[in-house]
Amino acid sequence: MEISTIIGLITAVVLIIMAMGSNIGSFIDPGSIMIVIGGTIGTIFMRYPLKNVFGLTPVVMKTITTKLESPDEMIKSILSLSVEAKKNGILGLEKVKIENPFLKKGVQLAIDGVEPELIEAVLKIDVKATDSRHQLGIGMLNSGGDAAPAFGMIGTLIGLVLMLGNMDDPKSIGPAMSIALLTTLYGSIMANVFFFPLADKLTFFHERETELKQLIISGILSIANGDHPAVVQEKLASFLQPALRASIDQKK
Repeated sequence: MEISTIIGLITAVVLIIMAMGSNIGSFIDPGSIMIVIGGTIGTIFMRYPLKNVFGLTPVVMKTITTKLESPDEMIKSILSLSVEAKKNGILGLEKVKIENPFLKKGVQLAIDGVEPELIEAVLKIDVKATDSRHQLGIGMLNSGGDAAPAFGMIGTLIGLVLMLGNMDDPKSIGPAMSIALLTTLYGSIMANVFFFPLADKLTFFHERETELKQLIISGILSIANGDHPAVVQEKLASFLQPALRASIDQKK
């Protein structure tokens, strides 16, 4: 579980509420909420197909439930497979239990005798398909982040029109100004506390997962080509930061 997403969200919300103080009721306006939330959701529905919008919730949950495997641990797993393949041949990997689905898929292709070039092509198709799915989710969140402040501004304009149209009624100025200011506040909070941070977190996960899959592809191709485990290690070490490379070297 990626607890930093929960920590960040709770921290932002709590500090905003604390800043409002005891007058929190003054910051709640149903009309403003409807304008911003309704408009933002409506815009997302207009921009994306229905099934994709309904799939946004699982995408958001990935920012909480996703747990990325560390590259150094993945290299150790691949090196273990390389040693096994060197000792007992590529077919010896059939008895090895592999947890990572992508690694398991590539190893199975190698066991089946598929040529390395074709293994690479198949795995890269998988990477591309995953990239498309991730970019769709990131795009929807960024769309929400763009739309929320825009609808906040629309609400502000509505409030100003109502205020200017009733200048002869002092009692109506306060509620109209409230709508004008609160819609801008709601739009900014939705964009900068929810949509954009989650889009950035998904982008981060996507980049790390893509790098990990590239590492796996390189390792599988080395094993399929019959490279010595030491060669496999040298190839995969290039994916690591210098400090982590040293830790791998110490465990040769």
